[in-house]
Amino acid sequence: MVAATVTELDTRRDEKQSARPGGSTVRASIDAFLDTPKVKGNPNTLRAYAGVLDRTAELIGAGRRLAGVEDGEVADALDELWGEAKPATWNRNRAAVGSWLAWCAGKQHWAAPALPATAERRREGNDDTKAVSRSRIDRLCRRRDVPLREKTLWRMLYESASRASAVLALNVEDLDLPNKQAKITAKGGDTMWITWGTDTAHLLPRLIAGRESGPLFLSEHRPGPHRKATTYPEDICRETGRARLGYDRARILLGHYGDGLRLHQLRHSSATHLGDANTSANVIMAKTGHKSLRSVQRYVKPGLAAVHQATEKLSSPRRRG
Repeated sequence: MVAATVTELDTRRDEKQSARPGGSTVRASIDAFLDTPKVKGNPNTLRAYAGVLDRTAELIGAGRRLAGVEDGEVADALDELWGEAKPATWNRNRAAVGSWLAWCAGKQHWAAPALPATAERRREGNDDTKAVSRSRIDRLCRRRDVPLREKTLWRMLYESASRASAVLALNVEDLDLPNKQAKITAKGGDTMWITWGTDTAHLLPRLIAGRESGPLFLSEHRPGPHRKATTYPEDICRETGRARLGYDRARILLGHYGDGLRLHQLRHSSATHLGDANTSANVIMAKTGHKSLRSVQRYVKPGLAAVHQATEKLSSPRRRG
């Protein structure tokens, strides 16, 4: 019996791999990855990963065999999609693609491309101006040219000190309006309560406008056929036909109206202002959902107003005031 050639062995290996569920195409492998408990167990994670991987698949070819995709093609797709994005956005989306490919190769033992060295993680510089003043947030949310949806979202992000992804994932039925609270799925899959104040409470009924279910924050228009076909049914409001507002769109709108303000700055500002008001670290941990004092200290540090106030204590008594 003649020994099989290298080419024949490669062919058999590819046929065996193609026969395995999820190993045949880029699309099938992504679907299998998104169906893992770690991903689908948290709706925020699932939504974020699906958005990144769907866009990546469109560029490299959803119907192609995963084994046939080169490392450089993955790098090219990342560069085309997010090459001009800020380091934090690049790193977040790069990590999602890397997690998918590592799972394919490490857990399923499928032949898959890897993230090349050219698609390295980018350095995120520390920004000591991340917290903004309460007056700036108030002025922004009182502007007449800002739509109700944006005002409500920004107020809720600030007053709840919650992550934008968790707030955008809220449904109307999740809200406990009388008690100004709602249950969210936090980072890591834990369930926790978020609370908001009077300003948000005044805006929410106007935003909901009598709806009893569906996404709390809706996009401006109904999705077209292509987007509707690729959107999870629970992310479309049955009453209006409009889809859930996405993170990227919310980010762009805040940057437009807020002169470059970022969504995470609202959460950071909230925690900083609580710290300036001498709120205990344990209470801030409970509000923000952080699991360690070290994490809280990273966000909760005196704001510029507190630094100015402390500086005045160094002046001569007769010159104060």
